[in-house]
Amino acid sequence: MYELFLDDKGQKISKSKGNGIAVEEWLTYAPPESLSLFMFQQPKRAKRLYFDVIPKNTDEYVTFRTKLNNEESDKKVENPSWHIHNGDAPKDNVPLSFGLLLNLASVCHAEETSVIWGYIARYADDASPRTHPFLDTLANLAVNYYRDFVRPSKTYRQPSDLERQALEQLASKFSELPNDSLSEDIQTVIYSVGKEYQFENLRDWFQALYQVLLGQDQGPRFGSFVALYGLDESIKLIKRALAGENLAA
Repeated sequence: MYELFLDDKGQKISKSKGNGIAVEEWLTYAPPESLSLFMFQQPKRAKRLYFDVIPKNTDEYVTFRTKLNNEESDKKVENPSWHIHNGDAPKDNVPLSFGLLLNLASVCHAEETSVIWGYIARYADDASPRTHPFLDTLANLAVNYYRDFVRPSKTYRQPSDLERQALEQLASKFSELPNDSLSEDIQTVIYSVGKEYQFENLRDWFQALYQVLLGQDQGPRFGSFVALYGLDESIKLIKRALAGENLAA
């Protein structure tokens, strides 16, 4: 079995070397269905099995699971989620990606899921652990992953002069938006500010947002994060960063 898996350097996983992750470890940070999907896709091909693949595989599973409910019967069999659940996939809605939950846990420095559920409920029409048990499971797993992998590697930096000007403008633009703005509209504003300040590569602008505000190099669409976290909270976060506050505290 182990010959089918590679570590993050592309080397074969060895149980004696301990250069991979065990099933029990995977299930500490992601639902079992995400591991099933990992195994389902290209089952005979050696795959990289390390902790960094967990968020991506979890979100791929959530995407397939959500799409399955809207697909025609003859198309369902092409969806990996149909096979993972033996043709009887859950019908519940999953309104947030695992990546967004990770970002939320990160900015809140969450030690418990209760810390982030207030944001989730506001964003997802008063969802609760009772009405959305799978979402609650994802939230718990996101907190686990944040605690063990994201928090130890978070590195904030100060913005450059250009980034500082752009962040000031972004906070101003956010203040003009209604609180119930859609993530797409927020993303458009972020994009337009990056264009206005003529970043050579807009990827650098979005990376700056993550590095300065979240202490990470990358993440899901920033507009989606702001919609979840809240415009007012995001403005406060930007102002704290511009004031030189320690966002890791």
